Amino acid sequence: MGLLLMACASIGSPEGGPRDYTPPQVVKTSPEPGALNFKGNKVEITFDEIINIKDQQKKVIISPAPKTMPLIRTVGKKITVEFRDELEENTTYVIDFSNAIEDNNESNQLDGYTFAFSTGDQIDTLAVSGIVLRANDLEPMQHVIVGLHSNLDDTAFTRLPLERVSRTNDLGKFTIRNLKPGNYHVFALNDVDGDYRMARTEDIAFLDEIVVPSTSEYTSQDTVFTFDRRVDTVMTATHTLYLPNDLLLNMFNEGYRSHYIKQTSRPADNKLYMLFGAPNDSLPALEVLRPAEHQQDWYRVERTTDNDSLFYWITDSAMIKTDTIIVAMTYLRTDTADQLQQVTDTIRFGYRKPTAQIKEEEKKAKEKEERAKRLTQLLEKQEKAATLGKELDEGELEEIKELQRTDLNDVPKLKMELVKSGTIDVGDSIILKFDTPIANIDPAGVHLEIKRDTLWQPYPGGAPQFRQVDDCNPMRYWMPVTTLPDSTYRLTIDSAAVISAYGLTCDQLSKELKVRGLEEYANLYFKVNIKDSAFVELLGSSEKTVRTVTVNDNSFELLNVPPGTYYLRLTIDKNGNGMWDTGNYNSHLQPEEVYYYPKKLKLRRNWDLDENWNIYETALDLQKPEDIKRNKPEQAKNKVEKKQNQNSDEEEEDDEFSTGITNSYTGDKYNDSKNRRGNNRRLNR
Repeated sequence: MGLLLMACASIGSPEGGPRDYTPPQVVKTSPEPGALNFKGNKVEITFDEIINIKDQQKKVIISPAPKTMPLIRTVGKKITVEFRDELEENTTYVIDFSNAIEDNNESNQLDGYTFAFSTGDQIDTLAVSGIVLRANDLEPMQHVIVGLHSNLDDTAFTRLPLERVSRTNDLGKFTIRNLKPGNYHVFALNDVDGDYRMARTEDIAFLDEIVVPSTSEYTSQDTVFTFDRRVDTVMTATHTLYLPNDLLLNMFNEGYRSHYIKQTSRPADNKLYMLFGAPNDSLPALEVLRPAEHQQDWYRVERTTDNDSLFYWITDSAMIKTDTIIVAMTYLRTDTADQLQQVTDTIRFGYRKPTAQIKEEEKKAKEKEERAKRLTQLLEKQEKAATLGKELDEGELEEIKELQRTDLNDVPKLKMELVKSGTIDVGDSIILKFDTPIANIDPAGVHLEIKRDTLWQPYPGGAPQFRQVDDCNPMRYWMPVTTLPDSTYRLTIDSAAVISAYGLTCDQLSKELKVRGLEEYANLYFKVNIKDSAFVELLGSSEKTVRTVTVNDNSFELLNVPPGTYYLRLTIDKNGNGMWDTGNYNSHLQPEEVYYYPKKLKLRRNWDLDENWNIYETALDLQKPEDIKRNKPEQAKNKVEKKQNQNSDEEEEDDEFSTGITNSYTGDKYNDSKNRRGNNRRLNR
């Protein structure tokens, strides 16, 4: 028996036990939580295991904000916060760690931990809660500052640091704790410069109404059952609700930028580049100082729609050959008083060819010279052979043809291509794209045909003339043709029919364009409950706008949509300009409201979708589909495993300062259409 037992034994490492899912727990603090008349300058917090602080600069915040950031250190199981400024008298201090504290081994986060104490004989206890969303796309704003001012003057946000602050968590939610009774203005701030007050270039949010913190008590009942499911005991508990707990802050950027010349360069011998710090209503005025002799119409301009990025294509050959071009540019610049002033600056644009380009040009010139010399030799030999009644051998004749073809191909050509070719969608435009600005397109050299049965016939009325797509880009042209479903077109452009601003001509182009049939598409028909002017954007999987339509008579339709996965975003277009407009703090103007259709749309071919869309039915912070949401909470591996292992019926207790914002925002004037009291009872159980 002993031998048998020895044979069954095996040597191995002991198991480490089940994975730890429990966040660190506080076991001791100095001073005690909520301590009064604190006179020291150091706070120590001890935990039951070794801990780390993650993203301290981004997540940890102390309120009221000290002039010098306290020194925060972790050693083993202890966190030490050492204040380097003298603490204010009769003031409640709050250290908000958000979810920065985590254990060393499994990275379990202690979410929403705060520590408060008072330098006076009482401590403030009120709290307000809510959420911050980015106004134009409803992304939760993570780790931005939310703060209060008891000074209700509108300029307090720009002049004074926020009095009591907190940070949003990974879901954009916040709770500002330990407040005094009183009236407050609430703000959110992406505080880039760290001064706890608004700068015009920073992302901000504000509420128009005054917030008054308060509390409300309610009772709840829990039932204890016996093992055989009979009622044993009914327990009644009293809870405190901290209000308001449903503040919604829409964060935006006013888009303010100072006007100045940000960058100038000459990327090529025929091109000048200018980048401005802010959009301009008009183009700058240019006066060429060097070379003195130049054409009056010496450029074609390529620009963005707001004129902040400009390319000047030089069409004067003398200027192209000039090493240094000097211009006097008159434009608008922001002065020290934040006012726009018209100024004139002298700008030098120098150009020197890159060494690699010079070597490449020299190499090509040498090869061309050698080809010309060889071609001359062969032609002379051919002429001598002809006088003798002979011919060159077949190889030499082929070499002559190849050399002649090579010389023809060396002539620079205008590059031209169709933006869309092959199979296109119903309603697609025929757009040509060039590599340089265009001087002329000869209508006689453009031919458009349509296939009838098996025969090509001229387009009725002849090929429409190409037009510049817009005055911003002199290198894109479109043909005003309405492409019909299930039809085939052929576009032919003769060689030399298009001439560039540099005199280059194109090779012949011939392309067939087949338009899909209506059965290849899906159609969307929506009824929506809005009274204001609005527009809807059809979004792709990367949230890029595919198509935009206007809402008319509480409805909109999207016809002939290719199969695929899409999403919908609706904007309340208050000024009717067809685009989303940001807010302005000085004018007390909130950004235009945005709503998402909460469902993903999987469209199939030959399929119609008819839906009603109540934009207030789903909470605003839950409207944006997860597939296109970018600011998502951190998902540690152990959190995912814990969620998978938990029983679906298990309920977690909420913090006593529960924000109460789950499924509570509709964007309808910041009020919820649901029963708040019932919702808050559930959240505070």
